[in-house]
Amino acid sequence: MPMPSPLRAVIEDFAAAPIELKIDLLVEYAGKVPPLPAHLAGQPDALEQVEECQTPFFLTTELDGQDRVRVWFDCPPEAPTTRGFAGVLSEGLNGATVEEVLAVPADFHHEMGLGAAISPLRLRGMDAILARLKGNVATHRPS
Repeated sequence: MPMPSPLRAVIEDFAAAPIELKIDLLVEYAGKVPPLPAHLAGQPDALEQVEECQTPFFLTTELDGQDRVRVWFDCPPEAPTTRGFAGVLSEGLNGATVEEVLAVPADFHHEMGLGAAISPLRLRGMDAILARLKGNVATHRPS
């Protein structure tokens, strides 16, 4: 199954960026994380913690009326690279189908060239975020 086109566009932007600008681009995506909607804000039990992250990181997913995925993240602004990855996922996966999200390769961030710009520990956190997100989305899989 092809990757959702918005995520493909994000990957291509990162892949085209010189290594010295990849962190800046990731920080730019940190600013694209939408705030939690009212029904999730202040509801810690509504979000799932990604315990593998060094940063307190929480997420949840929902389906809209057309069975499209909506992802939500709660991550402190003091963690710009982790929050940036949330911004990448938000930008790239919101509006995708359940099957499209589940088909995203676990290591898609390598295609972005992030391995040359951030530490392996941070990359493992990104792997864990995507794995938790996909597990959450799998609960919404149509029967």
